[in-house]
Amino acid sequence: MRRARSDRAARGTARPGGAPARSRVCALAPWGGRGRCACALGPAAGAPGRPRLCLSVRPSVRPSVRPGVCGPAGSSPQPSLPGQTCCPLPPRHGGGRGAARGTARMKLVRKDLEKDNAGQVTLIPEEPEDMWHTYNLLQVGDSLRASTIRKVQTESSTGSVGSNRIRTTLTLCVETIDFDSQACQLRVKGTNIQENEYVKMGAYHTIELEPNRQFTLAKKQWDSVVLERIEQACDPAWSADVAAVVMQEGLAHVCLVTPSMTLTRAKVEVNIPRKRKGNCSQHDRALERFYEQVVQAIQRHINFEVVKCVLVASPGFVREQFCDYMFQQAVKTDNKLLLENRSKFLQVHSSSGHKYALKEALCDPAVASRLSDTKAAGEVKALDDFYKMLQHEPDRAFYGLKHVEKANEAMAIDTLLISDELFRHQDVATRARYVKLVDSVRENMGTVRIFSSLHVSGEQLGQLTGVAAILRFPVAELSDQEDESSSEED
Repeated sequence: MRRARSDRAARGTARPGGAPARSRVCALAPWGGRGRCACALGPAAGAPGRPRLCLSVRPSVRPSVRPGVCGPAGSSPQPSLPGQTCCPLPPRHGGGRGAARGTARMKLVRKDLEKDNAGQVTLIPEEPEDMWHTYNLLQVGDSLRASTIRKVQTESSTGSVGSNRIRTTLTLCVETIDFDSQACQLRVKGTNIQENEYVKMGAYHTIELEPNRQFTLAKKQWDSVVLERIEQACDPAWSADVAAVVMQEGLAHVCLVTPSMTLTRAKVEVNIPRKRKGNCSQHDRALERFYEQVVQAIQRHINFEVVKCVLVASPGFVREQFCDYMFQQAVKTDNKLLLENRSKFLQVHSSSGHKYALKEALCDPAVASRLSDTKAAGEVKALDDFYKMLQHEPDRAFYGLKHVEKANEAMAIDTLLISDELFRHQDVATRARYVKLVDSVRENMGTVRIFSSLHVSGEQLGQLTGVAAILRFPVAELSDQEDESSSEED
């Protein structure tokens, strides 16, 4: 009788329609006790592109390699990691690691500000770009409260000393802020300023902020630029809706253009031999291999559910040859993902396949009309207008903080271009000077464009001291005064 029962447990008690019972024991249930597997509630086994059902029973003897996360149908189990569920959610089409997420934005849980703009906000970052927004919110001297893991030493009654990793909540006075732009990871180092059973007052600790875990940030003064950054981060209308493939023969960059940064998600490099007289086979094979790797990178890193437009930029005829190859292969392999989104691909000219050539692609009039509602296109257009003004009417184009402030005193600024890197200045007085300039331009009915230093356009603005202005009318007095002062010194 016992043997018959164990056989039924191994097969899974049958239900009408052949669905396995929910009460069966899974190999992935916690060791040492009976557990239910969420796989039984999932889709039918063998459904294409979905996690397969876990039909295994936990063995009576623990194996040398613990069964892991269920993969797609027909795949072997992968090693499990702490905190992973038995069957993960199915990946979206084209949504690999680092693919742009949809409408998910940073959540504002609570906002407590006093009349003097002191107070705190509680936020939950939900995607990698939110870490960039958080990096721009943090300043040295702020108070950060978040969940973290601390290694704690314990001593038993026998006198033996051991160490455990314990999750606890700490409040730090921020001293050092480290942001990795490629991995979108944010680490904050500081001293503990609130009593905790595991960490002494004044002890140093480093918190790595994690997605989907809330944190509370307190400041003595919340200025207008920081509050605007929070509004942008929590606005669902802002998303990475532009992708770009900048390429030349043997080199390609696959980028996501978000409202706050340009993320390089893949770099493809293949050595392409030259064509030889009467023999082009090696060149053609290498070029085909290069195109195939770029197609794989596009499918892995671009989420077509979110992206409105994919720019394919290159010199010469490389872009046309690549697009012809990509869609011919899509027809042969019946790749519905590429065929259904063929209208989103837009071919434009660029001088090379390097990342800096992305600015040329965004300046293209056909691209500008297609991306008229994106922040990145607006920044590129504003910087292009400034350069044109500097060339044709230099008295209406100023750059440098001192010159721009003089123009602002004359209420002449029509559009202010300023890099967000200036608002991360460690000196409070210098930062307040930039904030005052932004507020003053807005009061005078001017337009303020805050450029991201991780955008191509933001990098170029940084070479012009990070602040520039397009004026409503010529202001020649400042340059005249400089000429007079220089002549007196001579």
